[in-house]
Amino acid sequence: MIMAKYRNIIFYIFTILFFSVLMYWFFIQGKTLEATENIIVHESKGTMWDDFAESFLDNLHHPLALLLAQIVTIILVAKLFGWICVKLKQPSVIGEMIAGIVLGPSLVGLYFPEFSAFMFPKESLPNLQFLSQIGLILFMYIVGMELDLSVLRKKAHDAVVISHASIIFPFALGVGLSYFIYQEFAPPGIQFSSFALFIAIAMSITAFPVLARIVQERNLHKTKIGTIVITCAAADDITAWCILAAVIAVVKAGSFSGSVFVILMAILYVFLMIKLVKPFLTRIAESQKGKGFINKALVAVFFLVLIISSYATEVIGIHALFGAFMAGAIMPENVKFRNLFIEKVEDVALVLLLPLFFVFTGLRTQIGLLNDPHLWKIGGFIILTAVIGKFVGSALTAKFLRISWKDSLTIGALMNTRGLTELIVLNIGYDLGVLGPELFAMLVIMALFTTFMTGPSLDLINYIFKGKKSMLEEDQTENDEKYKLLISFETPDSGQTLLKFADNLTNKMNGKKSITAMNIAPVDELHAFDIENYEKELFENVIETSNELKLEVTTLFKASTDIENDLISITNKGNYDLLLIMLGKSIYEGSLLGKLLGFTTKIINPEKLLNTVKGKSYIFNASPFDDFTLSIMDKTNIPVGIMVDKKFESADKIFIPIFDLNDFYLVEYAKRLINNNDSQVIILDAAGQIRKNTEIRELIRNIEHIAPNHITLYNEKMIEKDFLQSQDLMLISSKSWRNLIDSKSLWLSDIPSTLIISNP
Repeated sequence: MIMAKYRNIIFYIFTILFFSVLMYWFFIQGKTLEATENIIVHESKGTMWDDFAESFLDNLHHPLALLLAQIVTIILVAKLFGWICVKLKQPSVIGEMIAGIVLGPSLVGLYFPEFSAFMFPKESLPNLQFLSQIGLILFMYIVGMELDLSVLRKKAHDAVVISHASIIFPFALGVGLSYFIYQEFAPPGIQFSSFALFIAIAMSITAFPVLARIVQERNLHKTKIGTIVITCAAADDITAWCILAAVIAVVKAGSFSGSVFVILMAILYVFLMIKLVKPFLTRIAESQKGKGFINKALVAVFFLVLIISSYATEVIGIHALFGAFMAGAIMPENVKFRNLFIEKVEDVALVLLLPLFFVFTGLRTQIGLLNDPHLWKIGGFIILTAVIGKFVGSALTAKFLRISWKDSLTIGALMNTRGLTELIVLNIGYDLGVLGPELFAMLVIMALFTTFMTGPSLDLINYIFKGKKSMLEEDQTENDEKYKLLISFETPDSGQTLLKFADNLTNKMNGKKSITAMNIAPVDELHAFDIENYEKELFENVIETSNELKLEVTTLFKASTDIENDLISITNKGNYDLLLIMLGKSIYEGSLLGKLLGFTTKIINPEKLLNTVKGKSYIFNASPFDDFTLSIMDKTNIPVGIMVDKKFESADKIFIPIFDLNDFYLVEYAKRLINNNDSQVIILDAAGQIRKNTEIRELIRNIEHIAPNHITLYNEKMIEKDFLQSQDLMLISSKSWRNLIDSKSLWLSDIPSTLIISNP
């Protein structure tokens, strides 16, 4: 028995000892082999600490260690500036672009030269460049996939006219601009035609990915104007990249005649991709129909197509990025298939690799070179030319097509968005030697300015034409007398649960109620070609449940860069009586880290840190709510109901613990549930304060008089497990819920589904 008990331990010790002795014998015998070899012994030049310090510094400067340090620094700074821009109602890409300039010689290099020289030494930049180019190839692949060519074919009539006008206007102005700045800013040896073509294409670019996200975020995708502008941008993207490919061929050849063979090869390449490769990929996609995944062999095939396509266009002489864009554009048009593939590529490309490109661009951008008022005047003139060409050109064309002034100006503002796509074009021009450092810096500033102005321009246009209501605004005069509920859900299941409770609360109110089911989705997770299907699938179960309940529900979907603030804004502006949400979970909740730290809040975010500095909150403040829920409760001016779901179906039996007289507003909700759902309500006088208050007892008696045997007052101190489990729903105030969590109440393991109601 004893031997059996310690058998494994004895075996373990014996094995370790035996093989340790065996290795030691080999090392001793190996020493004898050194007699015939010229062994170089490295003698220590100092103490052990000196040797360690020298080795550590060498490791710090090792190319791989330096690259990893650069990536960490870049991602952190890019995300910080991206977060700041989101809070300023700007696309996060602007923050990432600014982060690149901040880390370059214009700021960090100027004021912290030692740090800049350590973190971004010249010899490390080629590694950063090649890695960023891989990121760009993956990004352009995604851009190509996000283009819905079927929509382009169906709705291209007006859109193509506007799109091509929005290219030819700024293109012509760009050539004219080149005439005035060529002698001063063209690098030596660059022909006017090459210089003019590149300036012209830089003036003509629209950033389709940024524009698509702005359209989604502002809920324009369902409107005619949204469809037109997305189609315009798609046609613009395809046309601009084709023109760019031709421009690159001309610049590399030195003249148009010298580029004829390159352009012919490019045309042949496009023909083969459309006529041979696209049908091949479509057949592969069809073989995966009905499956929710793509096997690794097929993933390898699609990546090979991407790499071969990029390689082919690089060898032809029209840049690898055009090949990546083309590979994405010919992907099978099956929406689910594209989504599956984008998910495999997007996170690595956009989160990890793309910020490297922004910083690499920033390292090239030397704003300090613009040290003369004359240069800033030229920069301003370049911005003016870009805005007139793109904004005014698109708007006037749209107006010529008999589109209203508001929609025409909206199209102009959106088409003037340049963003990341412009930076890609500018870097190509810089690499080809067409753009010098001073002009490159001016054009980067132009890209930032025209992207930044999109949001304010749209706000100004809406303000000028404010007589027309936004799609998010309801007719208040019609709904003033109604009890208005707003349900904000994340998943279809949570939407169904909240809808069931909303029905219990308003079932018999007939025409005197208004229920809105809303979902706000992160704009970065949506794609222009898929947004309608995404919304349809998201609301399918909710609409099905509303039909089963015979409940009229208004649906509201919004893409957002800042879900929290948009939810607060819609809630406060909508004149609702109650907001229903599900309880969010902290990422620490139930984890070892959460138990060790003793709190269940989210990872500290910049906003929480800022509020801590201001004295509004504490970083390590324990809370039964996640940061998102706390913010909603704090910033909305209506009651918020937070559902803790334990398979809620119906509120037939309701339990309301009253720990404080301030909790008595809960009885109003009990009254509604009794009137609309015939609910049986038990009120627990937990603190013994209700029986001492004549006014409150009278209110309970009035409810009982209207609905006999539907409300009961309990005075028991002890609540049994069986009683709690027999209830369908517990209504509790947010303050009392916090007290239950803080006291680690035994109730928590046995309570039914719970609605925590905060009173503003």
